[in-house]
Amino acid sequence: MHAIRACLFYLGYALSGIFFGILALPLWLLPYRFRYPILGRWNQFTIFWLRLCCGIKVEIKGAMPKNLPFVVMANHQSPWETIFLQYYFEPICTILKRELLRIPFFGWGLMSLDSIAIDRSNPREAIKMVREQGLNRLNRGINVLVFPEGTRKNYGESGKYARSGADIAIAAGVPVLPIAHNAGLAWPAKTFLKRPATVTVVIGEPISSEGLNSRELTQQVKQWVESNTP
Repeated sequence: MHAIRACLFYLGYALSGIFFGILALPLWLLPYRFRYPILGRWNQFTIFWLRLCCGIKVEIKGAMPKNLPFVVMANHQSPWETIFLQYYFEPICTILKRELLRIPFFGWGLMSLDSIAIDRSNPREAIKMVREQGLNRLNRGINVLVFPEGTRKNYGESGKYARSGADIAIAAGVPVLPIAHNAGLAWPAKTFLKRPATVTVVIGEPISSEGLNSRELTQQVKQWVESNTP
């Protein structure tokens, strides 16, 4: 039964992705503030479709800050959080690997959302690009989403946190919003089957970047996330 439900989910996931990917092409002609609310509905639909097909629900603890912008830093366990956080904290741009932009339809949507695409084979240039483009987005009032672990970890595991998110926040003088979740229990990385479950998302209080260096700020975020992961 789980396999059938997963197949149904991926069918709707793919077809809706193709539709919004094609829609992204003419939307490039519009300003960002008009593009994002339209294309962000794909993320919202996907979370709804996932609940309908696979029984994956959402519980949110905490509230979104009223003052924008900020840098969102979250643990990384699943494709789920990349989809959910992009619409829940909109407008927001994501730091991602450049290869994703080459995927037909899906990549077109990511480009239209002004994602920050980096070349992981050139770390020095990637750090420079993340800083420059991250500051550009924040100065435009767009939140920045960073997964400091870089790659997805299994539920219960923790990786080394990169300092790029903290570096952007300090340079822009904006706070970091820490996010902890347990999406890996419902949609583990690199798996086809989904598990009926409730994903709990814990939104922390903004952490001020004032007076901290990137190492100190990153460590505070890491400690909070690991202490509050459901």
